[in-house]
Amino acid sequence: MKYLHTMVRVTDIDASLDFYCNKLGLRELQRYDSEQGRFTLVFLAAPGDDEAQVELTHNWDPEEYDEGRNFGHLAYQVDNIYALCQTLMDAGVTINRPPRDGHMAFVRSPDNISIELLQKGDSLPPEEPWVSMESEGHW
Repeated sequence: MKYLHTMVRVTDIDASLDFYCNKLGLRELQRYDSEQGRFTLVFLAAPGDDEAQVELTHNWDPEEYDEGRNFGHLAYQVDNIYALCQTLMDAGVTINRPPRDGHMAFVRSPDNISIELLQKGDSLPPEEPWVSMESEGHW
């Protein structure tokens, strides 16, 4: 048995690709458009880790998606949690759970998919503004 991917449904493929690729840093591996099925599949992975993929599924006919708290979250290990969180904040992404401990943070995609960010290796020393930043919303 081999893990292949996790699928999440998205309402706006362009906004989702902007978040996952331009802001979070994933890269597009493959795309499939089905005119007959009226959907687009986009497979993403973290650089250097093509084996663990996220499949964005965009149904062309509008649908309402619940927040899906039973889904949980996607998790990514990052080289510098402070730098990535700052980059995300500068791009307008809300940091729902700041990395106060230098180790873990949570953000959300445009479709409210919870994304956990974990510092690679040991936790970074606590520093501002993260130590004093309050959590916002839920994750």
